[in-house]
Amino acid sequence: MATDAKRLKTEGSDPLQSFLQWCEGVGLKLNNKVITTVRKCTKTLSTICKMPCISHTYRCIGGGTHRTIAMSSVLMVIQLYSFSKVYISNEGTVAEYGMLAKEDIDEGELLFTIPRMALLHQGTTKVLAVLEEGKASLENTSGWVPLLLALMYEYTSPQSHWRPYLSLWSDFTALDHPMFWSKDERDRLLKGTGIPEAVDTDLTNIQKEYKDIVLPFITLHPDLWDPERHTLDLYRSLVAFVMAYSFQEPLDEEDEDEKDPNPPMMVPIADMLNHVSNHNANLEYTPECLKMVSVRSIRKGEEVFNTYGQMANWQLLHMYGFAEPYQSNSNDTADIPMSNVYKAAVQVTRSEAEQRLLVEKWSLLCEMEMVGDKGVFIFGKSGSLTDTEMYTTLKILCMSVEEFEDFRENEGWEEADDDEEKMLQALSNEGLPSLPPLWRHLVHAAARFTLDSYGEDMLKDKVLLEDKDGYAKLSSRQRRALQVRYGQKTILHQLLELTKP
Repeated sequence: MATDAKRLKTEGSDPLQSFLQWCEGVGLKLNNKVITTVRKCTKTLSTICKMPCISHTYRCIGGGTHRTIAMSSVLMVIQLYSFSKVYISNEGTVAEYGMLAKEDIDEGELLFTIPRMALLHQGTTKVLAVLEEGKASLENTSGWVPLLLALMYEYTSPQSHWRPYLSLWSDFTALDHPMFWSKDERDRLLKGTGIPEAVDTDLTNIQKEYKDIVLPFITLHPDLWDPERHTLDLYRSLVAFVMAYSFQEPLDEEDEDEKDPNPPMMVPIADMLNHVSNHNANLEYTPECLKMVSVRSIRKGEEVFNTYGQMANWQLLHMYGFAEPYQSNSNDTADIPMSNVYKAAVQVTRSEAEQRLLVEKWSLLCEMEMVGDKGVFIFGKSGSLTDTEMYTTLKILCMSVEEFEDFRENEGWEEADDDEEKMLQALSNEGLPSLPPLWRHLVHAAARFTLDSYGEDMLKDKVLLEDKDGYAKLSSRQRRALQVRYGQKTILHQLLELTKP
């Protein structure tokens, strides 16, 4: 069963050819040789950005902190990096567009290179100077607002240099993230998966961000944006576009604890590769360019798949609008709300004294930042993925009065020396059946509470998945929701089996 498309196939004219021609002009080409072109831009007092624009055929809007250089002309030398073994196609791929192997490819081969000047982000847009000038007013938690403002401008500007690229998404209503489903449809098809709650949070944040940050900013610049055209609906669609197609350059390991994450950016060609967990290519970052490299051999005619990360099906559907068949996604997970573990612990208390002790234990776990009101314990196909939190929670909840008092009085939690390997093993599929009986009971009961929260029972979903005719009659939304639900239920059911008395 093929992975659902994140870019749905559409009828009508194909903008692919004009996009590929555009790629040649910005230094990205897929054929059998390397070409050097020289582009001459005649300018007097040309404005050159500190972060170079995608093309110097226009002047950057605004002054900002840009350097002005007097010159009669600027020569731009662009390397057209070209490779013979892959090509972009809208046939034979799981989505409207994808990349196929023209011939056999070995592991470690360079498939294509993207010059940094071909990336679309806040530093390469025509409205860079305005964004830089208003930087302080655009600060927000997501860090996406500058890119979204750039996309609003470039997407609606007939003269945009990025038009051939953005024309691949001529109709953003084709995006089918759950945020575009009705609330009733989300709640009915995705109940228990965590997606409805995540989408509700997204929609609230998007509306607040547009009202409090974006609208006041674009109102100050009527020559670039128009609130009648650059609406909340367009902004919401572009958020979904960035969720599904943008890339975020990872920080160096030494900077991870000290710097904020890099802002997202649009990466032409790379964003046309579709995702599977068992991918065969990966994007690498260098100071000069981005490189797509094969991570295993690819046969002629096979689709080239990138990875969007170790994504569970609920994350793929939430962020990208598609899901993998549940059995093929090795990264699939199921979440057990921490509140369900507490609920399981409440059920085994037999007196008011035990209930008070449970409250004290849970308060300590909150203080230790092991649990929270909206937190979840995550289980994958091989066991717990939040082993430290799960192990510590079970350990403290199952302590006797004396053990807990000693632990708390001696501040044992500050010096917890449980071996990470020990915790990982204890909560793996191999270790779960050997947990102490009360530990097993709490995990079992919490998994059962979580399974009971879904709208459809597991057997009904299983029958529907195995009925080829019935499955074919489902809408694409129903099929994706079914893959997400059943994948999560399978993991939870496995957990029930491993922890049964």
